[in-house]
Amino acid sequence: MTVARTICLGFLAVILLGTILLIMPFSTSSGTWNDPIVALFTSTSAVCVTGLAVVDTGTDFSFWGQFFIALLAQIGGLGYMTTTTFLILLIGRRFDLRQKVAIQQALDRPGMSGSSQIIRSIIATTLIFEITGILLLLPAFIPNYGWHQGIWLAIFHSISAWNNAGFSLFKDSLTSYQSSNLVVFTITGLIIFGGIGYQVILDIYLWLRDRILRKPHAIVFSLDFKVATSTTLILLVVGSIAFFFIEIRNPNTFGNFTFPNQLLLAWFQSVTTRTAGFNTIDIGTMTDAGLFITIAMMFIGASPGGTGGGIKTTTFRVLTSCTQAILQGKEEVLLYDRKIAISLILKAVGVVFGSLATVIAATILISLTDPKLDFIQILFEVVSAFATVGLSTGITSGVSTAAKLILIVTMYIGRVGILLLMSAMLGDPRPSRVHYPEENLLVG
Repeated sequence: MTVARTICLGFLAVILLGTILLIMPFSTSSGTWNDPIVALFTSTSAVCVTGLAVVDTGTDFSFWGQFFIALLAQIGGLGYMTTTTFLILLIGRRFDLRQKVAIQQALDRPGMSGSSQIIRSIIATTLIFEITGILLLLPAFIPNYGWHQGIWLAIFHSISAWNNAGFSLFKDSLTSYQSSNLVVFTITGLIIFGGIGYQVILDIYLWLRDRILRKPHAIVFSLDFKVATSTTLILLVVGSIAFFFIEIRNPNTFGNFTFPNQLLLAWFQSVTTRTAGFNTIDIGTMTDAGLFITIAMMFIGASPGGTGGGIKTTTFRVLTSCTQAILQGKEEVLLYDRKIAISLILKAVGVVFGSLATVIAATILISLTDPKLDFIQILFEVVSAFATVGLSTGITSGVSTAAKLILIVTMYIGRVGILLLMSAMLGDPRPSRVHYPEENLLVG
């Protein structure tokens, strides 16, 4: 079995196990058997760290149901291979070459050296950020819900935010805390660091350590770090400005708030579109321009190696740099004085083309199964599912069973990655030794 098939089948196995657990009577608040479609949809949404829900997570699921959803989101955020490798390390076993290759592909690393140390660092980073998030959220939840419920709310939302899952135990997501600086900045901080990639966080840690210890040879930031951080910052700032000016006159979203709260709402909306799925406003009341900006931000998504989805910031940056090179008449694509390999450019093109094809196909299919829905609502829901975001205009629970199944497949494709899925279906590509003559072609 190829590595790609191992990863894809691993995610399917976790989704199936989660479905079985969520069907059980002890997972529902009513104590009855759950609807299989609801269980499958919720399990897929959790494992794929999406956050789309067809029922209210806080009221329809019991404590054990909520616990399983958080656990599935944790496994989905870490990734199937990271989780299984960590379990292997726990029981003291060494992993073979095939497992090392699987880790390399799952984490999109250039080499296989230091795989066990990377896994330990990922687990440690996850625990540090999630525990910090829990401690910061406790003062916001305990006064209103008491110690028992307040602690569970802090744990659940910290796990959900770090893994960019978007599940909330509140009916209105985080709308009740839209003016709380503590909740907004804690949740957005977890979302950003969870989605920016473990390698970036590790680089930041090593840089801070070298600065504190005053080492003469400080760490040199990698190209991954520079592209991921700069692109993330640009998208966050541009997104905040765009949402502020687009929605400021909308009385249903920003219009009736004070200027500081409007800035807070714009910031949260810009962050959550990066595949997080929480909301502090009613998404269904946004303007069409606001919805379209959200769709674009969701499609770009987070960074490689993180817990978010989308085509990834690096893919977006490579393609924008290609456009820049063409406009400047250059034959090489450069990023921070480094040449981008043709193989990476082809991979970026393949990711975008495959992603667009998936979104178009799913949108057309749901338009056929649910013709009464508005096109913008269908497109929004499909992009949210594919980019594993979880934001919705409010149509998720009301769509047909066929549409739910289409969204389930879309979430799965978005989580495992279109190229990895194609590799699993077609087998590992074999390099060709045949070289053909080159010829010009009219393009554009």
